[in-house]
Amino acid sequence: MLGVTKTQMVTKDKALVGRDTPLRVADRHAVLGTPLQGPWPEGFAVLYVGMGCFWGAERIFWQIDGVHSTAAGYIGGWTKNPTYQETCTSLTGHTEAVQVVYDPAKVSVETLLAAFWENHDPTTPNRQGGDVGTQYRSAIFATTPEQLTAAAASRDTYQARLASEGFGEISTQIDMVDSAGDGEFYYAEDYHQQYLHKNPGGYCNHGFCQVSYA
Repeated sequence: MLGVTKTQMVTKDKALVGRDTPLRVADRHAVLGTPLQGPWPEGFAVLYVGMGCFWGAERIFWQIDGVHSTAAGYIGGWTKNPTYQETCTSLTGHTEAVQVVYDPAKVSVETLLAAFWENHDPTTPNRQGGDVGTQYRSAIFATTPEQLTAAAASRDTYQARLASEGFGEISTQIDMVDSAGDGEFYYAEDYHQQYLHKNPGGYCNHGFCQVSYA
């Protein structure tokens, strides 16, 4: 692996090149029935979150009232339109992530961030449970300065809650999306989209992680 371990972030010059053609996905969300890709309705917002395997993470967010669409994909690295197999080598720099498209008039970014913190362990760098590698790192990628401010504030709030319960330091990456890797979100293969809806008994290691946000 060109001297890169699964828990060591690859540098841009050693990242896989990828391809110009995007991976194909369905037109519609299998659960919500909304478009899987933009353009989005006027006034809607987009947030990207990485919290380990994107299967369970995506299901958490499509169940929240006010979320318009979700999608599994790759973000934060340098490989163009990566495949799942490439991402699993840790040579893309991407993390598995969920694109969350929401209506701010119906759900606040703070509500989405609370779901993010409560449903994974943000204190384990580059791993979630038995899933190990930079593609499983905890991350929040904001699309507006307001989201970035809210993400940082929510991290501080949750860190205080974790500390009071004897847990360690949060390792979550928090960045503007356009300053992380090449700044692009790449849709994962279609079989990953809404995977746990299509495969109800499929692998999932997400759920309430012992400490509530509020």
